[in-house]
Amino acid sequence: MKPHVTCLMLSSLDGRLGSGRTGEGAAEEIKARGKAFETAHDEIGGDGWIIGRVTAQEMSKAKPHPPAEPGRPPRPHHFARRDAPAYGIVVDPSGKVHFETGDIAGDHVVVLLANGVSDAHLAELLADGVSYVVADSAEIDLRAALDVLARELGVKRLLLEGGGGVNGAFLKAGLVDKIVQLVWPSINGITGERTIYEAGEEGLANALQLTQTGCDAQDGVVRLQYKVEMRER
Repeated sequence: MKPHVTCLMLSSLDGRLGSGRTGEGAAEEIKARGKAFETAHDEIGGDGWIIGRVTAQEMSKAKPHPPAEPGRPPRPHHFARRDAPAYGIVVDPSGKVHFETGDIAGDHVVVLLANGVSDAHLAELLADGVSYVVADSAEIDLRAALDVLARELGVKRLLLEGGGGVNGAFLKAGLVDKIVQLVWPSINGITGERTIYEAGEEGLANALQLTQTGCDAQDGVVRLQYKVEMRER
């Protein structure tokens, strides 16, 4: 059975990932935004969290370091750990994210990859203690990947935490059960700044039915909660 997926994001009033603030006070605001997000993350809980390639590269600064002789790493999946308290799941179709260890922030890393990923990259992940799941096609079947995580690791509840592209992909595929959005009291206003939901030219307006299930505010931060259902086509 597919894990329950809650999309948890924090944005400015105009739906941007960053506050856009610079100069005096910017560092303090970034810290406060991070604290608000982590508080919600801990309150909701789950067996792990999901991020995309861009967010993962911001968190992991490692450079490529494939083994000299990669051999033939196992496919379609390899799990370095099956008993982790929590998993950090990275959607990285082309294998562009590198790691120094098998953990991010103490949570065991599982990378979701497309089938074109090289043996050298898989061998690098293997050597670093990172788990991975390789799709059987040029694009990742997100539903099939979640089924593997549920079956192999016993994952039942996940937090989807962006960026906008991966959030949009999960929403478009009908894999998100709930949205919890924290709205920070600021307006970014920068043209082209990344947003928390992105789904190409078709967008998501005709695909989703949202039902509000909660709304509260604390210290100026509004927490919106919605049940997510797919519209009939």
